[in-house]
Formats: sequence, structure tokens, C-alpha cells
Amino acid sequence: MRQPDRIIRLRTVLARTGLSRSTIYRKIAEGTFPAQIKISANGAGWHESEIDRWVANPLAWRPVEEVDDGR
Repeated sequence: MRQPDRIIRLRTVLARTGLSRSTIYRKIAEGTFPAQIKISANGAGWHESEIDRWVANPLAWRPVEEVDDGR
């Protein structure tokens, strides 16, 4: 059975990637790093699977496009 995708916070993303906060937000703006998702009124996080995918191959990472099933 597949485990649900965890949401991780900025501190964890910084530790896993080795990037600075400003570099992460610059890369998000460029479209070369996973965007955060809103988890509360004042909080945001990232899907752990997206960060893992970026860490595995940062140069080739691209956002996963939603599949249009034609309905």
C-alpha cells in the first residue's frame, strides 16, 4: 500500500537541498523548483515527493503537468 505524500516545511527543504531560502524562492519564480502549497492561513509547505524528485535530478526537474482525461 502506498503511503500518503508528506508535506514538509521550509527548514526541511533547506536541509535536504542545501540551497538558501532566497535561492529556493528565486528558483520557484523561474519554474525550476517545486512551488510550495498553502497549508494554513500563514503556513506553506512542499510535497516531499516533489522535493525528492528535484534532489534526484535538479537540472532535469520540471513540474508534473496535470493530465487532461478528456471529460
